[in-house]
Amino acid sequence: MPTLPEATELLRELLLKKSVMRGDFTLASGAKSDLYVDCRLTTLDAAGGCLVGQVMHALLRKAEEETGVKVAAVGGLTMGADPVALSAAMFSHLSDDSVPVPAYSVRKAAKDHGRKKLVEGNFKAGDVVAVVDDVITTGGSTIKAIEQVEAEGGKIGFVLVLLDREEGGKANIEARGVKVFSAFTRSSLLG
Repeated sequence: MPTLPEATELLRELLLKKSVMRGDFTLASGAKSDLYVDCRLTTLDAAGGCLVGQVMHALLRKAEEETGVKVAAVGGLTMGADPVALSAAMFSHLSDDSVPVPAYSVRKAAKDHGRKKLVEGNFKAGDVVAVVDDVITTGGSTIKAIEQVEAEGGKIGFVLVLLDREEGGKANIEARGVKVFSAFTRSSLLG
């Protein structure tokens, strides 16, 4: 297994190789951009998933230490957050942590059958959780996940993001009183 600095650099290189695209794109926020980062091409890659797990698990532990908040689970809005959360959870199981951190997933809309849940997996009302996302631009998707977790009775300890595009998302989320920790920023990713 690579050291954390090695894993971070390997993940950066993989993101640049597989996920960073130049062109004319419309982002989820509706904004136009000449840069698109499709993190799923990296987070759903076998090697990428392992590196994401190691890097995001370290970020999780750093966030817990800095905030003094221990979270019960990690997750976010499906689909971008799902592989990030699961990779971090799996790495927590494989690491020397005494208590692995499980994952959950936030649906875009509640199911209309069964238990009609909005938040699936390892989550229950009253839990303090981390919300994760693959990319934040304006923070809209992450804020939606925060609101849905809170609507289901959860409390947000902090947000973990693989890539902060540095376009106001972090400030928008932190304006809600939730600290954001990112593995990469646009600046650190692109150099």
